[in-house]
Amino acid sequence: MWLKQLSVLNFKNYTESTLTFLPHVNAFTGENGAGKTNLLDAIHYLSLCKSYFNPIDSQHIKKGEEWFMVQGDFERNERLDSISCSLKRNQKKQFKRNKKDYPRLADHIGQFPLVMISPNDSEIITEGSEERRKFIDNVISQTDNRYLDKLIAYNKILLQRNTLLKNIKEKGVFDIGLLEVLNMQLVEVGEIIYLRRKQFMEEFNPAFQRHYTYLTGEAEVVNLTYDSQLHNDDFMRLLEGSVDRDRHLERTTQGIHKDDLVFTIHGEMPLKKFGSQGQQKSFLIALKLAQYKFLQEQNKFKPLLLLDDIFDKLDDRRTKKLMQMVSDEEFGQIFITDTDPIRIRKIFDEIAQPIRIFDITGGQVYV
Repeated sequence: MWLKQLSVLNFKNYTESTLTFLPHVNAFTGENGAGKTNLLDAIHYLSLCKSYFNPIDSQHIKKGEEWFMVQGDFERNERLDSISCSLKRNQKKQFKRNKKDYPRLADHIGQFPLVMISPNDSEIITEGSEERRKFIDNVISQTDNRYLDKLIAYNKILLQRNTLLKNIKEKGVFDIGLLEVLNMQLVEVGEIIYLRRKQFMEEFNPAFQRHYTYLTGEAEVVNLTYDSQLHNDDFMRLLEGSVDRDRHLERTTQGIHKDDLVFTIHGEMPLKKFGSQGQQKSFLIALKLAQYKFLQEQNKFKPLLLLDDIFDKLDDRRTKKLMQMVSDEEFGQIFITDTDPIRIRKIFDEIAQPIRIFDITGGQVYV
């Protein structure tokens, strides 16, 4: 699968631009703030119905305008699909495939899979467990719509249970029957999510280790571990045993919404505290490349790979190994941003790979 053409209208700092791509490597170069990353985000919209960076759709409309549109033509197995996303202020976002509206946006997720590697990914390491759960859920959801439906259902039931716990404290009325019903519903959906996450991590971890070892040349040992309260206890027993604490805190303290990924280096040392910037970035890149491999194996075709400001905090050796890796036949179409067109040209000349470079200046594109 590859993106043949991209058009943006009133999107972020772009008034109107149309770009035609190579099926393999394409680069957006220019100074910081020129709009390089905005083009990657436009591609992300077409793939996953949302921005990678900002969940508020209306904030992507160019200043002074009332709407934006992003369009793209994807080719896979000689079939061409035209995808468009448009938004008018104070209206619902419209998403179309070959000019036909989707009944629901969730039906589009996974049709044109994509992996983005960005400096923002550092939050996966530095922030709380929610960011790491989001990573797992986003990967699985691109290959399994039913998982996404279960996740939505779980969060809805969790909200109802938390509301009930708040009402108990505020109104002094404890509806034990309703709590039991919500417990059963939460367990039914939560156990399915837990088992899917566990299966995913078993498949995902070997690819992660392989990519990290290649990038670093076995310079250090890292580990990626899935942590869940359900590893060692029954979900229903956990809920029933935490009722008093949940009532006091007015929230559900046990369940798969507490799952986490544990990142360690040099044995059991937390990566967040003991990993250098280069080691942390290598770890994140290995995570995302393993995500790419997982999507490829599940879908039986190659996703898009988007690399935003990838050379920052990587030494020359790791940079060259990364470019060699993503340029081989294991990977498909790639989009890269960089501030230095000479550097990007030199790298791909050295590894003998063709590349199309777009120079971006103030929301204008020059080839």
